[in-house]
This record gives sequence, structure tokens and C-alpha cells, in this order.
Amino acid sequence: MECIKVAKRRSSGLFRKYFLVTISIILASFVFIGGALLLLVSKLWMDEKNALLVENCVSVAQNTSDVLESDYLVNSGRGSVIVICNTLLQISNAIEADVFITDLDGDVVYCKEILQSNMALYTGNCMVHNQYKVPKNIMETAVNGMYRATGDLGGSLSDIHFIVSSPVVVEGQTVAVVFTTQPIVDGLAPYIYGIFRMFFFAVLFALAMTFIIVYLVSYSLTRPLREMSAAAKQYATGDFSKRIAIKRSKVRIFGQDETDELVQAFNSMAQALATLESSRRSFVANVSHELKTPMTTIGGFIDGILDGTIEKEKEMQYLKVVSDEVKRLSRLVTGMLNMSKFEAGELDLKPVKFDISEMLFRTLLSFEQVIDKKHIEIRGLESMTANSLTADKDMINQVVYNLVDNAVKFTPEGGYIEVSSKADAEKIIVKIRNSGKGIPSEEIDKIFERFYKIDKSRSFDVKGAGMGLYLCKMIIELHGGQITARSEIDEYTEFIFQLPLQ
Repeated sequence: MECIKVAKRRSSGLFRKYFLVTISIILASFVFIGGALLLLVSKLWMDEKNALLVENCVSVAQNTSDVLESDYLVNSGRGSVIVICNTLLQISNAIEADVFITDLDGDVVYCKEILQSNMALYTGNCMVHNQYKVPKNIMETAVNGMYRATGDLGGSLSDIHFIVSSPVVVEGQTVAVVFTTQPIVDGLAPYIYGIFRMFFFAVLFALAMTFIIVYLVSYSLTRPLREMSAAAKQYATGDFSKRIAIKRSKVRIFGQDETDELVQAFNSMAQALATLESSRRSFVANVSHELKTPMTTIGGFIDGILDGTIEKEKEMQYLKVVSDEVKRLSRLVTGMLNMSKFEAGELDLKPVKFDISEMLFRTLLSFEQVIDKKHIEIRGLESMTANSLTADKDMINQVVYNLVDNAVKFTPEGGYIEVSSKADAEKIIVKIRNSGKGIPSEEIDKIFERFYKIDKSRSFDVKGAGMGLYLCKMIIELHGGQITARSEIDEYTEFIFQLPLQ
């Protein structure tokens, strides 16, 4: 339980990290988008204001030029002053800007405030714009063409403004300059604030929805990892029963992803570990039994001979039993050593040329007593021809011996064993079939696994540690061949292996 709790804490840490990283990225994205949006909106607003100021400045300059052309003088009469100043007042109010006209020296001669005072109207001066003095460098540019900039007009303005100018041309001569100014901060700040407020509430709503969705998705994505972590801790205790479930509804909608493949691989690994652990325990039990039985027999007979319990005339009989048990122990130990060498890749082949048909015959001959005792019929020897190949003779002999031993062991009394060996241009095929109970179809693919035994289907003889067929498979594959099995229940079992000629 403590291991599982630790795994949960660690996995929840992974969930928090994943969740926080995702939320951080989303927040950073919103900040970036918000900043880019504000910059874009600011630029659009500034471009729009500049275009509006330019349009109205040019219009005022043209109207002023028309009025002045009728009088020929800049300060030629009260009527023209009223018309020009009235135009300046209307345009200024319409575009929320300050529009005024200067002479070529940069002094203001017309402005909207002139209409608001009789004294100013009479003198042509006003208290506000009399303080303005356009710098000479700006006037030089403004007289020669349109001037556009942002600044304080050489200190005449209190803060930064958009500044646009257009010359007033009368009969081909520039006689005055129209200036249009508008404060940037006073106009931009409310506009930006409105956009920001709308964006803020939209982002707030989007973040709330994103927070919920990311939380659920993050929790769902890390769920298999949490479960696998807990299961791995459980496997460490030797319990391989836990499996990780895959949500079939999600797979049907979105298809299988890498996490699902990982879960499947994890479950397959767990099943393999469970099978291996079961096989290992079975192997330990079988090997313990296989070692204990002959050792007990050997010890009992030797003690009987030594203490005189066994009569002198029967000593040779029991010594033969002892010899057989010693050979049985030797085969068991040799099989275990060979299996270890196979898995470590330390077994070297020693190929020689030999006749595999002759090897089959001699192996069957070594089981003659058991075959005669069980009245087993041997088929196929009369039609078998010599077939030579190059391979490790001792290893192939071990394969043939194991398969014949199994056939003899599991053939009932009065049954049959049929053998054959055939060759073509590339390979030799050897078949060994025996009558009997057969192997269930669900077991046939497992019989070549390490330590696997089919005790239920072959309960009449369960000797062995489940290494024979596994070693046969390893030896045949080491030679570049393959081995298979097929069976019919209550009919027969047949093992087929093929080896390349070279």
C-alpha cells in the first residue's frame, strides 16, 4: 500500500507539472496575442487618425486658399477672418483636434478661438495660440510640402501630439501653413482601454473554459501513467494480476493513440511476466521433484547395498537402477546448462556431415525395451532413405532424442509411432508422429515455451521440467530452421522440424 501511495504522489506531481506547463503556455499565448492585438489596434488607430488629420488639413488649406484668393491678402478684412476661423472651429470640433493657420514665420494668424472673443476677432489674435511659435526647421519643411510628425511642436504643445500641416497656396505662392494637431494619449488611452476591457473579459471566459478542459484532459492523459506506476510497484511485490484498462469509448471516437499502445504493451509485458513467473515457480517445483526423486532412489539403493539390506544377487539389478537415475540427473543438469548457454549466446555450433535418417533409426533403437514393453508399432522406417546434412550432430541428436522420448512416453499401449525424413534442394524435413490423447488447440502454441508443461492433457506421465521442447526450438532456430507441432485430440500429435542442407 505504501508503494502505491508513493506512486500516486509521484504521478500527481506529473499531473501538476503537465497541467501547470500547459496553463502557462496558454497564458503566455494569450499575453502574446493580447500584446500583438494592442499593438495592431494602436497602429490602426494612429494610421486612421493620421489619415483623418491629413484629409481635413488639406481641405482646410484648400478652403483657406479659396478665401484668400478673393482678397489677395492674408489679413485683408474682417469677413475673410470670420469665414476662415469658422471653418477652423467646425473642423476642430468635428475631428476633436486643434486646427490653426500660421504665417511663414511660424506665428499663428487664424484659429478657432478668434470667433469666441470680440477683441480677438478685431485684432486677429487670441490668448491661446499667441503662445505658439512653430520652429523654423518645421516651417521650412511645412512650406515646401506636407509635414507629418509626432511631437510637441518645438515646445508649443504641452504633450505629444499628432502633427500634420499643409501649405496655403495663393496664385502659386505659399502664403500660410495650416497645422492640425491632436493629443495622442488623450485619444488613444480611452480607445485602448475599451479594447483591453473587451479582450480581458473574453480572455477571462476563455481561460475559465480552458482551465476546466485542460484539467480534465491532463487528468485523463496522465491516468494511464498513474495506474501503470501503481501497477509497476505492485509487480515488484510479485503480484502480476493488475491490468490497465483502455477506455473503449475514447478509442472509438478518436482512434488509438500512443498512450493506448503503451498501455497495451504494458499489459502484454505484465502477462508475459505473470506467465514467466508461473513458469519459473513450476520449473522450480518440477526441478526440485526431478532432483529429489532420483537422489532419494539413489541414496536408498546405495544405503541398502552398503548395510546389507539388499541381497548380493540383487545388487547388480539395483546398481543398474542407480545408473539409470544418475543418467537421468545428468540429462536434467545438461539441459539446464544448455538452456543457460542458449540464452547467454555462448553455445557454439560444431557442424559435421551426418545422416539424419540413421540418427532417427539409432534413437528409436535405444528405446527398444520400452517400445516392446508398450507394444508400440513403429512406422516409416521401411520407406526412409538416407538424407545427409551438415549441422551440429550432438545438438540435432538431442532434438531427435527429446522428440522420440516424448513420442514413446505419451504413446499408449498398442499405439504407433511414425517417423519420416525427406529432402529437397534446400532443406530436410523430419516428422515424428505418435498416437495418443493429443494436445488441445489452445495449448499447441505454448508447448515450445520455457518451462511449459501440459500436465492436464498428459496427466498419465508428467516427468520432466518443461525444458525439452524449449531446447529443441532453440537448437533448430540456432541452425536456421524451424519446428512446429500439430495435433488432433484422441488421435495423434506430430512434431515437424526442418533444417537447411548447409
